[in-house]
Amino acid sequence: MELLSGIFNSAWSIFLIVVFFGGSIFVHELGHFLAARRRGVKVTRFSIGFGPAIWKWTGQDGVEYRLSWIPLGGYVALPQLADMAAIEGESEQTEPLPPISYSTRMIVFAAGAFFNILFAFVLAGILWVVGQPTSEELSTTRVGYIARTITLSDGTIVPSPALQAGLLVGDTIRAIDGTKVADWPELLQTLVMSSGRAQDGQRRAVFTIEREGQVIDLPVYPRLSGDDNIRRIGIIYAYTPIVASVPEKSFARTIGLQAGDRLVELDRQRLLNMATLLDAMQEQPARAFTLVVERGTELVELKVPADRAPDTPAWLGASYRTSFGLKHTDPFTQLYSQVVMTVRTLWSLIHPHSDIGISKLSGPIGIGKIYWDASEAGIRYVLWIAILVNVNLAIFNLLPVPVLDGGHMLFATIGRLRGKALPMNFIAAAQSVFIVLLFSMIIYVSVFDVRRIARDVRSDAQTKEAADAAKKTTEPAK
Repeated sequence: MELLSGIFNSAWSIFLIVVFFGGSIFVHELGHFLAARRRGVKVTRFSIGFGPAIWKWTGQDGVEYRLSWIPLGGYVALPQLADMAAIEGESEQTEPLPPISYSTRMIVFAAGAFFNILFAFVLAGILWVVGQPTSEELSTTRVGYIARTITLSDGTIVPSPALQAGLLVGDTIRAIDGTKVADWPELLQTLVMSSGRAQDGQRRAVFTIEREGQVIDLPVYPRLSGDDNIRRIGIIYAYTPIVASVPEKSFARTIGLQAGDRLVELDRQRLLNMATLLDAMQEQPARAFTLVVERGTELVELKVPADRAPDTPAWLGASYRTSFGLKHTDPFTQLYSQVVMTVRTLWSLIHPHSDIGISKLSGPIGIGKIYWDASEAGIRYVLWIAILVNVNLAIFNLLPVPVLDGGHMLFATIGRLRGKALPMNFIAAAQSVFIVLLFSMIIYVSVFDVRRIARDVRSDAQTKEAADAAKKTTEPAK
């Protein structure tokens, strides 16, 4: 039964990747196709993917529709607008075609991005109605835990930048370098993409925090940490841990913990993250401490003794959860936030003081993995990822880079300003060079995608082994 469930889940994930990832490419090319037909532009081929055809069919309209082997995008062959034979293949068009106006060129080239935004808006409308899943820890910008140290990418252990800067548990972060943050994912992304530097060249970010009703600007000096080598300061989000279950004969049961209890204090200090409890349980030598839990409308004190067994589970042998819910954000706000984050990402790629490089981007493999993970979490997460992908696809294609739609629009605009089209040999040479660069970049980021996936697989395996070991220590002997 478990095998059948795994097969079904895998098939469902693949189906969702094909529908939403492949659908995003299809929608983009459909925009070009419909705009071209509407403006009277000759269309010779509509392809999803590049390279040799897996399947093809020529319709009564004379257009060859095909599915190609290399799933890195798609194209609509428009011989009147651009010579793309290097990646689209030679066209069978032989008779001369009439010239196309500048306005038609701009409309057709921009239509792909417009359709992606339109598709994203429709998906955002659906998500607005059904609601986007959220949890207490992701919807906050309040600091729940500050690490004493962080580990740099080279393995060096250094003091936590947040601790050194004077951040406190309970602080609410309102902005980073003047950019407002509304939730924890946005906070992390803004920190990672920050590019501030002190006069001595040290990485610097100004955190605007709210503490006991006062707003304070606090300079923090991030360090590059983790497998991805990104800016971190050693903070974790705040939430109220809720006891989900308490197994029979567990340590949690012996101290009086019950399902539904909300952990609120540890030794009279606010407990806003389970990491605080983990620290207390791992102290050597072991010490006694007091937990305060909210049970219904009452506050109950629970004593955790110092003479507990050495193999007592770090989280007392209970399982925990957080508050979950649905948020209904209108489509305009959803799209605006995605556009802002995409523009920030592109800016961080070219900013000289940024720590973000091309290796941090995701290619087709990485995007497929993101869809796969989202499909396991639920269709609402898939919709959210699809909105993000379509907004990214639209903006990326409008960049003024040869091969992309924005590059075609740039060439057309230069030709209009100079009074005559750019030489075809120049355009063909530029296209060829950037085709090589584009595919090289895709291969480059895909290598890092594979590394990240392999690392995640190893991490999941280690987590499962640790969970199995912890389970064995809490199970009563038979």
